[in-house]
Amino acid sequence: MRVVLDTNVLVSGLLTPHGASARVLDLMLAGDLVPLVDDRIMDEYRAVLHRPRFGFAPADVATLLAYLTRWAEPIVARPLALELPDPDDVPFLEVASAGAAEALITGNPRHFHPVRGEHRVRIVGPGPFLAVG
Repeated sequence: MRVVLDTNVLVSGLLTPHGASARVLDLMLAGDLVPLVDDRIMDEYRAVLHRPRFGFAPADVATLLAYLTRWAEPIVARPLALELPDPDDVPFLEVASAGAAEALITGNPRHFHPVRGEHRVRIVGPGPFLAVG
C-alpha cells in the first residue's frame, strides 16, 4: 500500500513505541507500506528527527532515514491549486496526490482541510488507518 507519512507519525512512532504510529512504522519496515517522498519531505524528516528536544538516539534516526532513503518511492510532485492552514504541510499533500497514495497518514488530519481549493487524497490518523487499512 502506497502512503505518505506526515512527520508527526515518525516522531510519535519513535516516542511511543507501543502506540498506533509505531505500528504504522512497523508496517512500513515490514514492507507492507511503501512510503512516498520527495526532497522536501526528506529534508523535513531529517530536520525534525534531529531536534535535540526529542532526544532520539542518533543511531535510531540514522537507521530510519537510511531505510527511507533506500526504500521510499521518490515522487515528482506538481503544485496543487490549494492552500492549507500550514503551508509546510502542502508538500505532503502534493506528493500523496502525485503518487496516487492510498492514504496520507497524519496525527493531525484537520491540518489537511484546505482553506482554499480541494483535493481527493484520503487523510487518516494512525489509529483509524490501522483499524480500516
